Amino acid sequence: MKIYPYKRLNRPIALRVTSVVLRLPDGTRDQLETSAYSTQQQAVALGIAGHDDWVSATLGLSATLPPGADGPDAAWSDLRVLAVLTDGETNVRTSTDLTRDAEGGRDWSGSLEVLRDDHLGRATLAAYAVGTVDGVQGRSIAETDRSWVVDIVSDEPVGGLRLEVQKASFGKSAREWLRAYADAPWIVDTSARVPTVFVNTDVEGIVGLLDSTGSGVDSKVRDLLVAQMATDVWTAVFHGAIGDLEVEPGGGPVFPTDWQGEVLREMLPDVVPGVHVEEALRQVHRRRTGDSGWVELQTRIHYAAVRRADAAKALAYAIRSLERTNRESET
Repeated sequence: MKIYPYKRLNRPIALRVTSVVLRLPDGTRDQLETSAYSTQQQAVALGIAGHDDWVSATLGLSATLPPGADGPDAAWSDLRVLAVLTDGETNVRTSTDLTRDAEGGRDWSGSLEVLRDDHLGRATLAAYAVGTVDGVQGRSIAETDRSWVVDIVSDEPVGGLRLEVQKASFGKSAREWLRAYADAPWIVDTSARVPTVFVNTDVEGIVGLLDSTGSGVDSKVRDLLVAQMATDVWTAVFHGAIGDLEVEPGGGPVFPTDWQGEVLREMLPDVVPGVHVEEALRQVHRRRTGDSGWVELQTRIHYAAVRRADAAKALAYAIRSLERTNRESET
């Protein structure tokens, strides 16, 4: 975790989205149902209303500061709470001040406007409490420990990693780079705006197996195949994210704000267990760029990918299904 040369609150801010209203080209407004945002997923889906031409979205926000923010012995003054929307892809950063709901209370609320033309895919929303400490204005007192995801095009409020899956004949693809992988069943492309899994339709039976909806042994084999594919995906996106970090002037790595940041926050607790994710990021970055430790870390990275792919569960189901089939064939 970061070390600050002044006193801060030791607990995070709780941030909630309480409403979403779209402004349409004709000036009318459409208030979205609560299904457009999820507190559990900490995600907002602005494509859920079916309006592709909306101009802006107004997010209603509520933030609760941890105890002690306004204590009589607080080391800061001029307390402010801001909501900040950051889009790493378009390099747009939008902030707004929240207002205290009641004198002496810990709840703050307000709204933030999201302009459609400023964003392409996903942006992250966080809250910060700032104040004057030791005569220095604007110092960070506390912040959210997990950002909300504001998805401009999705119709489902789902946080975490979002992937595209495309089927293609690798040997005959118009994408020349795919032809070099003609004997691979799938390839993960982490250079795209959204990580993309290409499934090779030249591999006989793979599309039918992945698209099957039946039960029995076939379904268990399909689940096992998907788990293996997911393991490869998580491993690839982690390496893609950790290999493209921005570095502060002092040499410390900066958490990305797009899907790469989501991947790192999801996997780092298993890659470097027992420490805060920011410290875990620093440790992994040092090992990757240093003289030693990176090779030894591959086992932890693979373990983190296997866990997220539920590979153990898929394997157990497949084994039980085969054992059941063998017993039935013997009777």
